[in-house]
Amino acid sequence: MRHIRARDARPAGSGRREPADRRGRRLGGAGHGARVLLADGHYPASTATGERARTVQLNLAPGLLDVTTVLDVLLRALPVESAQVMVPPEDVPEPPAITEYRSRLAPVRVEALSRFEFYDAARSPDLALAIVTADIRTYANLLLTIGVHAERTVTTR
Repeated sequence: MRHIRARDARPAGSGRREPADRRGRRLGGAGHGARVLLADGHYPASTATGERARTVQLNLAPGLLDVTTVLDVLLRALPVESAQVMVPPEDVPEPPAITEYRSRLAPVRVEALSRFEFYDAARSPDLALAIVTADIRTYANLLLTIGVHAERTVTTR
């Protein structure tokens, strides 16, 4: 029989770090409609994420691991239904990171949100996982909504 300690009973969004095997289960348990935040190194993950979301800190050193690298790994494992990016004010050109995401995610729709609209979207109760990277690019944040695998595209062998 497993004993539950008080520290294990904290809410999912409490900022508590968890072992790698649990992180994988958290992502695996995030089904259709759940969201995954890929945050750059500037993102306020302690205040701008959903209450239930688990946070994975990959920001060991500036620039060491960026959002694009994590996105490439996730695209091998998850079907993406839609995506949202944080964009700068209208008078500033689209950052290269966003152009890169649009290319990698095509034909998935990528919606542009202002900074505070993006924070609100990331605070959604549907946010299952926040992955904080060491990306030093500005406006390199990406919010993915998990889709479903198309029929006959998943093999069991």
